[in-house]
Amino acid sequence: MYSRIIEFNGACPGCGETPYIKLITQLYGDRMMIANATGCSSIWGGSAPAVPYTTNQEDKGPSWANSLFEDTAEFGYGMYLGVRQLREKLVDLMNQTLEMEISAELKEAFQEWLTGWDDADASKAATAKVLAGLKGYVGDNKVLAEIIAIKDNLIKKSQWILGGDGWAYDIGFGGLDHVLASGDDVNIFVMDTEVYSNTGGQASKSTPRAAVAKFAAAGKKIRKKDLVMMAMSYGYVYVAQIALGANMAQTIKVIEEAEAYKGPSLIIAYAPCISHGLEAGMTMSLQEAKKAVDSGYWHLYHFNPDLIEEGKNPFSLDSKAPTMSFREFIMGEVCYSSLLNTFPDSAEELFEGAEKYPKVRYDSYKRLADQKWN
Repeated sequence: MYSRIIEFNGACPGCGETPYIKLITQLYGDRMMIANATGCSSIWGGSAPAVPYTTNQEDKGPSWANSLFEDTAEFGYGMYLGVRQLREKLVDLMNQTLEMEISAELKEAFQEWLTGWDDADASKAATAKVLAGLKGYVGDNKVLAEIIAIKDNLIKKSQWILGGDGWAYDIGFGGLDHVLASGDDVNIFVMDTEVYSNTGGQASKSTPRAAVAKFAAAGKKIRKKDLVMMAMSYGYVYVAQIALGANMAQTIKVIEEAEAYKGPSLIIAYAPCISHGLEAGMTMSLQEAKKAVDSGYWHLYHFNPDLIEEGKNPFSLDSKAPTMSFREFIMGEVCYSSLLNTFPDSAEELFEGAEKYPKVRYDSYKRLADQKWN
């Protein structure tokens, strides 16, 4: 279960994206299907002639495909719908077999699979029995032959759509919103570097105020888009924001809850990037993520709709009030500190705004976490 199913990636040393995907493949790689947006993660994740995704000891690994920058969510949703149709066909076929003359052991295996077909662990256990019963089958039973033909869909798939903030916040947002609105069991994972990393560090809607990027050489004038709050407004989407270097336990808890949730999920992950210009160097990218949370630059939280049914507050603020200087944190990244040299007259005003908006967000998250829920 915990085998490493990604290795030898071609990312920049210290890349903040790869640890997240390695973790997800360790958890679900043996039954994982990935639709990957064009960007850094598609380059280090699928550049010919080799790819970093591999298989475990049982020769099982992720199914991976890359789509255009603007339609990855739709592409991934199509993968989900295709698998769902095949699995529903398996349900129909196995129900037919219960009325046929087949061995008691195989009928019992089919019944066990039908009971837990939409549960990952239950379907995995039942699949082993089904395959054992069908092993070496030769005959003219068309129903059993159809089951064998699509047996790769017996185990419930873990459906993931992966991409960066340029895709999720900007160009692919319409499709992403469509998938979230579907209510279907698809997981969306956004590696937020706060710029279009793969094309040279252009500003995106995720780029915060005062950050210097291509097309924002004088520092971005407006604040970062709050994609998580937008998704949370649906009320039935599992939503979370994480940072691996700041809180590994919260990161793992969120990924496991999101994958288990029977509906759409959206996880935004803080990913330090070479485009940030870390003065400490990219070998300290995990520590940089911790500083981002400690300074109040980045917040950790999750919204679990399942808790609503229990009469509990579905929103949990998982990070504390800032314990280090916000200004000290941003001055440790060239994407901010360079503004003092290039545009010193406007730098202070932009820095004040850069510090103000995260505080506004934290206060709104705190109110959500503290409210009573009936």
